[in-house]
Amino acid sequence: MSKSIKLAILGLGTVGTGVVHLINDNLDELKRRSGRDITITEVGTRRQRDDIDPAITQNSDLMAVAASNNVDIVIELIGGTTLAKDVILQAINNGKHVVTANKALLAEHGNEIFAAAEANNVHVAYEAAVAGGIPIIKVMREALAANKIDWLAGIINGTGNFIMTEMRDKGRPFADVLSEAQELGYAEADPTFDIEGIDAAHKLALLASIAFGIPLQFDKVYCEGITDITLQDVSYAEELGYRIKHVGFAVRRDGDGDKAGIELRVHPTLIPQDALLANVNGVKNAVLVNSHPLGQTLYYGDGAGAGATASAVMADVMDLVRVLGSDVAAKHVPHLSFQPEQLSDTPILRAEQMTSGYYLRVHAFDNPGVLADITRILSDAGINIDAILQKPAHKAGQVPVIILTLPVVESQMNLAIEKIENLEAITDKVVRIRLDELA
Repeated sequence: MSKSIKLAILGLGTVGTGVVHLINDNLDELKRRSGRDITITEVGTRRQRDDIDPAITQNSDLMAVAASNNVDIVIELIGGTTLAKDVILQAINNGKHVVTANKALLAEHGNEIFAAAEANNVHVAYEAAVAGGIPIIKVMREALAANKIDWLAGIINGTGNFIMTEMRDKGRPFADVLSEAQELGYAEADPTFDIEGIDAAHKLALLASIAFGIPLQFDKVYCEGITDITLQDVSYAEELGYRIKHVGFAVRRDGDGDKAGIELRVHPTLIPQDALLANVNGVKNAVLVNSHPLGQTLYYGDGAGAGATASAVMADVMDLVRVLGSDVAAKHVPHLSFQPEQLSDTPILRAEQMTSGYYLRVHAFDNPGVLADITRILSDAGINIDAILQKPAHKAGQVPVIILTLPVVESQMNLAIEKIENLEAITDKVVRIRLDELA
C-alpha cells in the first residue's frame, strides 16, 4: 500500500469532531476503498483538547497548519468569510488540496478561490457546502454532465422547512415555531441567515453556477424570507391544493431581448400538494433538477448535522486521495463543472424580469362590483386567473379574496397590484406569494 495521506482539520466544532469520529470508526473501509492509509496529522483548534489522539498535533495557529509540510489535504470547518478565506488561500498557495463545507465563503469569494486553486494545480472540494449529506454537487457535476439543465428547485435550508412544516401540520404561529427551532439547535440565536433566505441563497449561487456554467454571483440572487407568512395564508393555500415552502430556484430562460437570462431566486412558494417537493418535511432538504434528456430527478436527505456533513466532507477527501500524486487539474472535474474558460456571461435577470405564478390575498369591503374591478385590472395587465376563492365577510364587513394566477412577468404584476391597492374598496396591502407548478 502506498504512502499515508495526511489530513489537517481546521475547526473542531460539531462537524470537525464528526469527521474525526467518522475516520476512526470507518478506518478499514477508507483504506479498502482508497488503497491508501488516511491519517489525521494536525488539527487547528483554539484550545487544547484532551479527547484527541496524542499523536495528532494541536495548533491554534491555523495559518501554520495550512502551510505545514506534514499535511496533504486541509479540511476547513471554521466557517465565516474572513479567516477561513485567508486559511484556504494559504493552503492553496502552499500546494495543499482543500475540502470545505463553507457555502458562504464560496458563494461570495469562490471565483477567486477556484482561480487560485487552478493556478496552483490543486483542487477545492465542497460537497458538504450544499444540502449536507445529499451528494447533489457530485450528481450535477458528474452524473448529469451530459445533460442540459433547464431549472432546479430546492428546499435547501432545514430551519425554514421545519418552521413551514410545523405551521402547516400543527397550526402554530411563526414566532412560536422559531423559538422551538432555536431550542432544538436548528436555528442560531440570530436566525437571520435561515429565516431571511440568505443561507439558501449562498447554496443556490453554487448550484446555479454548476448547472449553467456561470461565475458565482451571490449578490444577484433575489432573496425573500418567511417572516411574513401567516397561518391564514398557509390555510388558504391548503384549501386550494397547495403547500407553502421556502424554495430556491435557478431557472434558465430562453427568449429574446431582456426576457433571456437566468433567474436566481429564494422565496416562499406555493407548490402543488402532490408534488414530491411539497412532501419534504421537517429539517430535511431536497433538490429537484430538470434536465434534458433525463427529465426530473429528486435528491433528498439530511441537509445538516454532524453525521451528514462529515459524510460529505469525507466523500470529497476520498475523491482527492484517489488522484493524489497525479495531475489533479487534468484528472479532476472542474470546480464549477464547466472548463474555467467556458464559463458564460449569461445575464442574471432582475426581480421585475422574473416569471412565476402568484397567490394574491386581497381584503376589500363587500361592495358590489369589487371583484369585477379586481379581475378587470388583472385582465388589462395581461394576467390570467387560474382560481378565485372568496371567503365569508369578517372584520367590519371586509371580505378576503384569494386569487391564483398563471405565470406572469413580475413587472406586470407590480403594476396590477398598484392599481388594485388604489381601489377605494381595498382596505389593506395586497399579500402576494409566488406560485410554481414545478412542471
